[in-house]
Amino acid sequence: MDITPILSIQLYSLRKLGSVENQLDAAAAAGFRLVETIGSQLADPKGLRAALDSRGLIAPTGHIGIGDLRSDLPRIVDAAQQVGISQLYMPAYPPEERGTTAASWSKAGEELGRIAETLSGQSIGLGYHNHHWELQVLDDGRRALESFFAGAEGSPLSWQADIAWLARGGVDPVEWLRRYRAILTSAHVKDQAPAGIEIDDGWTDVGAGILDWPRLFAAARENGANIMTVEHDNPSDPSGFAARSHAYLVAMTK
Repeated sequence: MDITPILSIQLYSLRKLGSVENQLDAAAAAGFRLVETIGSQLADPKGLRAALDSRGLIAPTGHIGIGDLRSDLPRIVDAAQQVGISQLYMPAYPPEERGTTAASWSKAGEELGRIAETLSGQSIGLGYHNHHWELQVLDDGRRALESFFAGAEGSPLSWQADIAWLARGGVDPVEWLRRYRAILTSAHVKDQAPAGIEIDDGWTDVGAGILDWPRLFAAARENGANIMTVEHDNPSDPSGFAARSHAYLVAMTK
């Protein structure tokens, strides 16, 4: 199976390389043809689009912070359209906004769902990207992410599942992918280092860790993820991480 059309890399993984041009060079050299942007890179959409085009890359997805979504939505829409981004994901609420009750998470879901409605009118999708803190059990006995999705129910808000954070949060990723398959549109592909290894914050190259990526990759695809985005939160060797992870996934899916 040729996964080139659906395999992307989150440029946050390559931030230590400096300029966006350096990051895109590393992504292209590793074999990627898709990249996922971060919010600050939309400050110069014309330049970003030119840098992508000159390297034969596209950016169908991007991450964008909740602050920009609340206060600068027209600019975000214009920038995304210039770059060619058709799907945005909000990656995290700031710590002070991560509620401790089911009601607070439901309210957050309602808000992001309303923004998703607005963006849908501009032919841009909006989704939420999880970490592990949304898996805490709250006052109603449910996990925060369940309350969040319940609050957004009925809106076009989608989900980008960060599978490794689901695993680190203590739940079965495949069960969650199946449960929320109706809203799943993308998944992050990263690997967790064996217990006791703390270098690079406990993350490692895809295929070099403890997660069963043949099973997880297939489950994500079967349940609706149309783009699989490679990520490492803090790689000491960003270019090497990108190249080795890409090579592993291509060989794994042959």
